[in-house]
Amino acid sequence: MFKKMKERKGEVKTVRKIVGIIALVVLIVIAIAGYSSYNYITSALEPVDPESNKKIEVEIPMGSGITSISSILEQKGIIKDASIFKYYTKFKNESDFQAGNYSLTQSMTLDEIIESLKTGRVYREPVFTMTVPEGLTLEQIANVVEKNTSHSAEKFMERVTNQSFIEQMMTEYPELLTEDILKENVRYALEGYLYPATYPFFEKDPTLDDVIKTMLSSMNTIVSEYTTILAEKEMSVHEFLTFASLLEEEATAQTDRETIASVFYNRMKIDMPLQTDPTVLYALGSHKDRVLYEDLEVKNPYNTYVNVGLPPGPIAGAGKTSIEATLNPTETDYLYFLADKEGTNHFAKSYDEHLANIEKYLR
Repeated sequence: MFKKMKERKGEVKTVRKIVGIIALVVLIVIAIAGYSSYNYITSALEPVDPESNKKIEVEIPMGSGITSISSILEQKGIIKDASIFKYYTKFKNESDFQAGNYSLTQSMTLDEIIESLKTGRVYREPVFTMTVPEGLTLEQIANVVEKNTSHSAEKFMERVTNQSFIEQMMTEYPELLTEDILKENVRYALEGYLYPATYPFFEKDPTLDDVIKTMLSSMNTIVSEYTTILAEKEMSVHEFLTFASLLEEEATAQTDRETIASVFYNRMKIDMPLQTDPTVLYALGSHKDRVLYEDLEVKNPYNTYVNVGLPPGPIAGAGKTSIEATLNPTETDYLYFLADKEGTNHFAKSYDEHLANIEKYLR
């Protein structure tokens, strides 16, 4: 009896040992599976290729649900796993995705992809932004580019004045860059054609061509809004941006640009020189706090004190306000204006009135 009991005891121990081993193996398998699943899910939530900026065209058809959208994105290689993307959007309670054509990249996060599909436009967090203020010349923009990118101001100026590059841009933006920019006496062909704005860049070190094209493309978009009205006014794009640049440079914080525009138009109608100081400074090629009488006599095509009409080309990059004021001047009989020490403009119809304003507001 004792012998049998001893044998049973040994069998129980063996069974327990086997069960323990099986249990341990199961736990290890579960742990490995869990760890692998965790790694897989974590990886699936990350961009497919953080370094890729290659654009992939994706079409989301009308009526597409999250399941079909997820499948399309996976097939195009924008996301790693359709199911993970689907459950991620449900977890975040995201919906109302818009149909359309998108240019997406493998470096976009799931949140950026979701935001793009919700807004109907490609949305990405920029690596950096670069602000080009209104009223800057090409040489001043070159300094902005140098401060924000790896490209020197000298290299920027070399590129924007390169004849082959200019001709290439004329081919790419034929409605914006016409033969007018190549006319005699135009200092820089692309002066005034790089739109002032805050630009997002999605790669750490964009090429110089990408930087320049981004600004040209923005100006092309802006100008295209006014194609019809320019045709009605029989005004060329070059004249348009040249006029707008004068308004931009004359502007102060409190400037009434539409009224200043009326002064310039009124003068041009009677062949009266525009006599705007910023053109003198541009002719001199240097900034001065005060324009002297001797400066007004400088012989240069851009000097509107000695030349009638618009200068050969823009003298700076005009913003939207100046661009719109160019096409929507106030109806006035004014021929003169001046800004007082606070920046408020005072207008006059005659030279005597203008002299009185000088005496009243500047002395």
